[in-house]
Formats: sequence, C-alpha cells, structure tokens
Amino acid sequence: MTSIGFIGLGHMGAPMAHNLVKKGQNVFVFDLNQKAIDHLVQEGAKAVSSLKELSQSVDVIMTMLPTGRDVEAVYAGTDGILRHAKPATLLIDSSTVSVDDARALHQLANKAGMRMIDAPVSGGVAAATAATLTFMVGGDESDFAYAKPILSLMGKAVIHAGPIGNGQAAKVCNNMILGISMIAVSEAFMLGSKLGLDPKKLFEISSQSSGQCWSMTTYCPVSGILPNVPANNDYQPGFTAAMMLKDLRISQMAAQSVGAATPLGAEATALYTLFNNLGHRDLDFSAIIKMIEGALPI
Repeated sequence: MTSIGFIGLGHMGAPMAHNLVKKGQNVFVFDLNQKAIDHLVQEGAKAVSSLKELSQSVDVIMTMLPTGRDVEAVYAGTDGILRHAKPATLLIDSSTVSVDDARALHQLANKAGMRMIDAPVSGGVAAATAATLTFMVGGDESDFAYAKPILSLMGKAVIHAGPIGNGQAAKVCNNMILGISMIAVSEAFMLGSKLGLDPKKLFEISSQSSGQCWSMTTYCPVSGILPNVPANNDYQPGFTAAMMLKDLRISQMAAQSVGAATPLGAEATALYTLFNNLGHRDLDFSAIIKMIEGALPI
C-alpha cells in the first residue's frame, strides 16, 4: 500500500486527511497543532515528530498550508521536505499559492530528484468533509495519473489542468469569479430588499433564471434561505474573508504579470481589503453582504 504523508491539519487539511484514513490509506500526519495530530491519530493515522521523519517514511507527501510562505518553508526550508524525502517521492501541494511560486518550487523538487504537482481545491470545508472537493491539477500526465486515485478519495472531480502551475492558474481564476459573484449576489439581495422584494422570492426567481450562480444557489449569503451555510450561523467561516482576500490578491498579481485587465477582480480585491481592514477577516467571505447592507460596525 502506498504510504501518504499529510502536512497541514487546519480547517481544510484535517477533513481531507480524515477521509484518507477513513478509506483505508496508510497516513502519516504532521502539524504544529498537537490537538489536530491527536485527533487524526485517534482515527487511525500515524503521528511523526518532524518533517524529516515524515519525509523519510512515505511515498507521497500532501500539503495543505495557509500561505505561500508556509509552503516554501515546509518544502525548501533548512530542514524541509526537499532535504529529506526519498528520491521519486511524489509531492502534492493543495495549498493556494501564486503560479510563479508553484513553478519555482517544482523546479527545486526536480533538482532534488522528486516529482511534484500542484493540486489546489474548490469546495470549502463542507466539501472537504464530505470528500466532494474539486481538484485542479497542474503537472506531468504520468504524475497526474499516479495521484488521481489518491485525490479521488477526497474529491468528486480531479481534473488535469495542464503543465505545472496550471492548477494554481485555474484556482486563482475560479476564486476571482467567486469573489466577484458573491459581491454581485450581495448587492442584488440588498437592492431587492430596499425595493420591498422578499429575499426568498428573489432567490426563488433568480436561482431559476439568468442570475443563477454558485454564490447564490449553493452558498447564499442571506440567512434562512439555504440550510448549512455560514449565513445561518452568524457567518462562522467555511472560507474566511482573509483567505478570499489572499486569493484575490494572487489573482491581481497574476493579472499584472501577464498584462491582463481584470477591473472587476480589482474592485472585488478593494472591497475585500476594506472588509478585512474593518476587522472582519475571520468571518466567512459571504459576510461581505453585511458591509454592503451597512449592517456591520466600522
């Protein structure tokens, strides 16, 4: 059986690792949060005490980390994965980082004799828990084919986006759409309310009309319309406003690097910057509707 190392047991990583363990995989886990490690060990994972120990114990290493800085430190740091993993180890990074950073890290991995793909995800905590994530994978065809059965244990769709870095390209484009569309849905519900339109009626109509989108029909930012969305739980996050802002900033850096005009992406970045600066970074990104309505304290 292939042995899998999993690094990063946060809101997304913990349920992803849980699904690997649940489906019978031989999983080694590492995180700075001991409680997160202990929880996975209770489910059947094996704990390791260092990146070195994990790297030398497995055939595949997955990472799900908050920032590009964390990814760089874990892989290329003075005691990182690239110093200790076995030759031909497959490295799978499911964090969201810039396209350039993903490609640069791949080059370092190749020099160290290892294989690497970028495999960011879409779906948030709910999909990570339910093993219905979408994986967007950049890398060689052979590495994708090797990784796909593993990723399929955690997701409903595993899609090869092309060469290394293209998974991150797909993710940044997808999340730019998401940020823009959440603001659009929020503005529409705010306007409808001020015009005297019942939000439930607007949802009933628009969810079956040309305004239909994921931000409305799966993740509606208005409470009392859909079950199991952050709007029904005081906007406790499935995907924080801080993480949305990080992704939007990556989208704008990517746009600048290739000379692409993304005016709506830039405006969404500005609005989420304001929302975060007002102290709401730890709320779900759909809570931006409260700022648009003028209902959050400044």
